[in-house]
Amino acid sequence: MFTHIMIGSNDLERSKRFYDATFAALGGEPGETDARGRLIYSHKGGRLMITTPIDGKPATAANGGTIGILADSPEHVRAWHDAGVETGGRSIESPPTLRPNGQFVAYLRDPDGNKLTARSLPAQKA
Repeated sequence: MFTHIMIGSNDLERSKRFYDATFAALGGEPGETDARGRLIYSHKGGRLMITTPIDGKPATAANGGTIGILADSPEHVRAWHDAGVETGGRSIESPPTLRPNGQFVAYLRDPDGNKLTARSLPAQKA
């Protein structure tokens, strides 16, 4: 259904440090910058794009919005969370934790306030 998610940033260099580190923790590649200066991250078929707002007004985080990122394992979730905190993100809601549904989950706010979650799914029974 979705081709990509686009979020705004007030400081693309700061965003690049944060997202390069968090995606590297998941085994992803650093972001690329397109001809318009937007950051582009592709990982496991999904695409996250980060830009300064076209209207020239400050970027703001979506109230009630969350971007979910799939991780391969609880270790990747922890590494993602640690990398995010180390590069200007803020841990929110709870420390990385196992949920009753079997998902291992962590939450962060990026340096611009966007709410993110990384989660690994329960192992499938053979």
